[in-house]
Amino acid sequence: VVVSCGTCYDQLAGYEFEKIFPGCRIVDIHEFLMEKGVRLSEVTGVRYMYHDPCHSPMKQHQPLKVVNTLMNSDLNGKVEKNDRCCGESGTLAVTRPDISTQVRFRKEEEMRKGAQALREAASASEVKILTACPSCLQGLSRYSEDVSVEADYIVVEIARHVLGDEWLSRYVTDANRGGIERVLV
Repeated sequence: VVVSCGTCYDQLAGYEFEKIFPGCRIVDIHEFLMEKGVRLSEVTGVRYMYHDPCHSPMKQHQPLKVVNTLMNSDLNGKVEKNDRCCGESGTLAVTRPDISTQVRFRKEEEMRKGAQALREAASASEVKILTACPSCLQGLSRYSEDVSVEADYIVVEIARHVLGDEWLSRYVTDANRGGIERVLV
């Protein structure tokens, strides 16, 4: 069972997984892709930072190692970890915006510093921050305009480079035409 969200991973693993999926294992999509030897080919003009979610789905290997392997850091430059919480924390941004806003200010500054360091060190015209969490992606996207850093999922960035910019529209078309099971299998 391949999952892409740390919270989903934890819930599935903790709720009678063996009874629901007898004889199966649960694995994060990033670790699965790494096991299968997926590596991004050469990418020019962009450098990456990685935001490690509080609920990381990567359980078998160090997340930054997985990300650097998938993004092929030997060829495309090391993916740098960008520290601090993004401020989303599930429903924290909604239930306690006073706290969340302060956390976000710190994360925004951390992203600004990290992006500036990458731009200076690598002469990269574009810096992106990647994550593996839907909630974090929402939080990181809030800073995109202010810090000139686009946020996205690791697997979406890989899909964009491997399958082309139109991968998502093709996927949706295929899913609508033949059912999601056929697309995935």
